[in-house]
Amino acid sequence: DDGRVIPWGSSFGGGGISRSIQEQLQGVEQIQSTRQAFAAIRADGSIVTWGNEYYGASGEMAEQLAHEEIREIAASFRSFAAIRRDGSVVTWGPAECGGDCQAVQDQLRDVRKIQSTWQAFAALRADGRVVTWGDPQSGGDSSEVQEELVDVQEIQSSSRAFAALRADARVVTWGHPECGGNSSRVLERLTDVVQIQATARAFAAMRADGTVVTWGVAWEYDSDVDSSEVQHLLHDVMALQATDGAFAAVTTRGEVVSWGSSEDGGDNSSVQEQLQSL
Repeated sequence: DDGRVIPWGSSFGGGGISRSIQEQLQGVEQIQSTRQAFAAIRADGSIVTWGNEYYGASGEMAEQLAHEEIREIAASFRSFAAIRRDGSVVTWGPAECGGDCQAVQDQLRDVRKIQSTWQAFAALRADGRVVTWGDPQSGGDSSEVQEELVDVQEIQSSSRAFAALRADARVVTWGHPECGGNSSRVLERLTDVVQIQATARAFAAMRADGTVVTWGVAWEYDSDVDSSEVQHLLHDVMALQATDGAFAAVTTRGEVVSWGSSEDGGDNSSVQEQLQSL
């Protein structure tokens, strides 16, 4: 593999590129995208961006970071956040989408991973602490739960909320309540959690005993995520996956249980016979 990139699709959103950009897209190891722009990391740690400047494409920023040795990139709806090899972070794009991290810059050290919602970022540090910035209503303000954000192992995100899994298998959530940012209704059940998945507006947590806990709002409906119709099947679960509006669980019995918006995969009745003994 030579790490070359071949884009296609709308030229307005990065599907078409100039010859000069194409020549730079070699030795690429990672690509991330906002709504209509891309950022690629090359083997030497330099980055290349292309697409719509309104959505974060910035040749000027790529030049500034030419010798920064970028390790990883995350993207929100219109902004990018990049982790340098020394664990510090650099961002670009609109501030309302997380493109400005100056307010928390001194906290962004030893960063291991960055997760994003549509308009905010959450950085997980090596010491298990979490640093957030961007739109407060989209998870950019974690001050109300900051004392609980200790020994964090993993962060998942919906469109406007975050869920952090701690070393003690407890879950901490923040962000927009209608997108899963408020888990108080199920807090007592969020113990012994081993995996979290998210749709655009909800979360599902798999516990060590194979049961599943859900919270948030259904993708197109003003009602709580309801897995009650399949709850009797949600035991001995060994894996979870999610689309924008639905969840699917694989059980140790080889069954696939789905729920949520039927348009997003929440109803698998038409293929249930084929989904046996997976």
